[in-house]
Parts: sequence; structure tokens; C-alpha cells
Amino acid sequence: MTKQQENETLFRNLIVEVEAAAVAGMITPQAIADHFNANGITSRKGRRWTSMNVAKFLNSPGVERSFSNEEVRATIESEDDSNEISTVLHNLRLRRISEITIGHYDRLAADFWHGTRNHDVSQNYEAFLKAIEGERPYAVLSLGCGPGRDLYYFRSLYDTVTGLDGSKEFVAMARTHSGCEFLHQDFLAMKWPESHFDGVFANASLFHVPSSELSRVLLEIFKTLKPRGVLFCSNPRGSNDEGLTGERYGCFFNPKTL
Repeated sequence: MTKQQENETLFRNLIVEVEAAAVAGMITPQAIADHFNANGITSRKGRRWTSMNVAKFLNSPGVERSFSNEEVRATIESEDDSNEISTVLHNLRLRRISEITIGHYDRLAADFWHGTRNHDVSQNYEAFLKAIEGERPYAVLSLGCGPGRDLYYFRSLYDTVTGLDGSKEFVAMARTHSGCEFLHQDFLAMKWPESHFDGVFANASLFHVPSSELSRVLLEIFKTLKPRGVLFCSNPRGSNDEGLTGERYGCFFNPKTL
């Protein structure tokens, strides 16, 4: 990662944490500094935060466009119960995570298509299709379909295929490449028909779901599958790191943790 990318990642992380602190009622620079330090968030130079450098950050270019103090303070004033404030904080963080990650793919949609369209994932297709019971054609949901490579393959087998992605650019490209039906939805706010799909194919997509939300998302997938339906899930592995990396959120778990 270049120095510029590191700085951009730090900036986005700080925006998320400032909003989280503000929703929790920590609005003053000193309170935000305490929040940063308690969560191990250091400055660009690796130093602990003070009220002075928090104030300097909040007045720096770009922050005003990325963070609305007025919106967050209005939320705080409307919430009296600590549990409700905690829920608002959590939901606000999730919204920011989705905006950052989806925005990354919207900006790099064409590059992503050219970089991945020829990837050989035939072993994933084989494992998925072998596990589905019953006769074809299957009703398949490609979760995080991207520009449409996997959709095109399943449709070539005469299956009924639906794509889902949060990126509007990916959805537009996938429509062109595959001709399938689509759901333009965020992974964290999906609405699906129940008992509808024979299989859900999630190739390198569910690792974008924060671990705090993964059980809920998996339950939603379970509900949209027919009885004995199949979920195929393939994720990049790592050393149990989670958070914003560059311009997208990811969970890089080892097999045991996952």
C-alpha cells in the first residue's frame, strides 16, 4: 500500500470513529480524543490523540463534506436511552462501512471487470453444483455478483439466475454481460423472497460483511434457500484481521475462526 493510500485509509477510519464517538455522546475534541485512545487509534505519526490535534483534524479539508456534526447531534438529542444510542452508533458505523466499500467498487468497476473476468473458478462452480440436490434447472442467486462473470456461466447452463450487488456500476455491467435479473442491494440490508433459491453462490463476497453482522446475514441466506438448499462461500484467508483496508472493508479470517 502506498503512503497516499495509507493516509486515505486512516482518514476514512477516523471519520467512522468520529461519527461513532459523536453518536455515543462524545462530541467535544477531548472526548473524541479519549475515544480514539481507548480504541488504540493513533495519529498518522503513530501518536496518541489530544484535544488539540482532534480539533485540527475536524477543521481539515474534506472532513466537513464527509461528516455532518449537525446530523449526528440531532440523532443524539433524539435518543435518551443508552441502548438505543448504542444501536444508532452501530447502525451508523455499518452505513459508513457500506458507503466506503461500495464506493470503492463503483469507482473501479471497469478495472475490476478486466482484472477478474478470466479468473478460473471452475473448481468453485463444480463444488457448488455438485452439492445441489434435485433436477435442473436450478434457481441460483449470485451474491456479490460483481460485473457478471459467474452469472454468465450459470445462465449458460440454463439455470434461472439472479444477481445481487450493492454497486450500481456492477449491476449495470452485469446486466449487459449476462442478461439476468438483478437485486441492487447492500449486503447489510437485503430483502429476499423466502424459500426461493436452490443455491446461493457467494464467491469472494461475504468477507465484506463485518463479523458482528455475519450471523444475521447467514440467517437471511438460510431463509431465502429452499429446504436443503446450498450456500457456497469462498473467502480470502488471513490472520483474523478485520477493518478497512485501502478503500474497502474486509474480514480476513483463518479457516478455524471462519
